[in-house]
Amino acid sequence: MTFKYSICHPDKPEIEYKKQLISKEEVLEIAKNYPWAEKLDFSDTLDQNKVYFNPSLDFSCISNGQSFALTAIYDKQKNLEFSLWYNRPKKVKSFFGLFGESEKMIVDDYWSLNLDESLKFLTYFVEGKYDAIEDLYKK
Repeated sequence: MTFKYSICHPDKPEIEYKKQLISKEEVLEIAKNYPWAEKLDFSDTLDQNKVYFNPSLDFSCISNGQSFALTAIYDKQKNLEFSLWYNRPKKVKSFFGLFGESEKMIVDDYWSLNLDESLKFLTYFVEGKYDAIEDLYKK
């Protein structure tokens, strides 16, 4: 599988879309080595009315259109913490189930994970282990 990705910078109103295709190994390296704390610290130095995003990386699978994003924040003790955003097709009931089910792209989020936990779920994403990710959202 190949992927593409985008970056949300605290001081830029536009999302940076990277054009090159990357492998699953590169996805994991980019997320692992991204300067999360430095970006959050930089964000704290800005006029808070001019902070556009928390530091975020969004990875999209070229073959199926699913995406997985990590967004960094500090908790109250100033520990690095992440929210995960998973965009994938999911069956939903139309009009309270009266019209059956249809498949739509749905984004679910999960908050308060550390970097290692977040990278574990990103690994599931790049390896196509989508059921393991779904288990996170059932908690």
